[in-house]
Amino acid sequence: MTARDIADFYGRWAGLYDRLATVPGVARWRRAAAERTATEGDVVVEMGCGTGANLPYLGDRVGPDGYVIGVDIARPLLDRARDRVDGYDNVAVVRGDATVPPIARADAVLATFVCGLLSDPAGVVDRWCKVIGPGGGRVAILDATASDDPRGWPLNPLFRAFVAAGAPDGGLGDVLSAPFGRFDEPLTRRVEASRTALADRTVDRTFETFGLGFVGLFAGTVEAAEIDHRAG
Repeated sequence: MTARDIADFYGRWAGLYDRLATVPGVARWRRAAAERTATEGDVVVEMGCGTGANLPYLGDRVGPDGYVIGVDIARPLLDRARDRVDGYDNVAVVRGDATVPPIARADAVLATFVCGLLSDPAGVVDRWCKVIGPGGGRVAILDATASDDPRGWPLNPLFRAFVAAGAPDGGLGDVLSAPFGRFDEPLTRRVEASRTALADRTVDRTFETFGLGFVGLFAGTVEAAEIDHRAG
């Protein structure tokens, strides 16, 4: 599955994707992600910003002295993101591949529901960490996997069907069979690899779950000393 496949799929379903990204209750997860990532005056990059559901929260968080840049590869998603932040002087969106960040330096990086799509999540997370400037800063990733929470267990088959329905390379047969199999295992491996990579590269880490354990928010600080070490 290539970046172009992903862009074409999500571009084709931009309207539905936007409705799912903004269903009631999800705002709390997105607001928490913004709070764990950014502080006032920061320059923040959101990798794979989609239709921009996080951008207003990030813009409010950094304030007039900060700046937020949303990056996504799918133009129809960016069109909706641009409309969503109309009136925010401190937010912009650019077309680019989040796996090869087009932004050289920032104070913080956020990615939500992106890592499960990556063929090399550890390598991409490493590149995101390298975007952090010499003063250090936060990197946060918000992703969904099957729930380990007993309250969420009965819904895991539905989650697997949802994963199959949202997969660019999936089909109707996958959706129908997913509740009875492990269609979500590749997604889980990618998310776990991204979290491990972020844990290896950060300090002051936090992890919290939402939505009966289906959604996890992992954040950490890339230290200035780590940046200096990499540069040498």
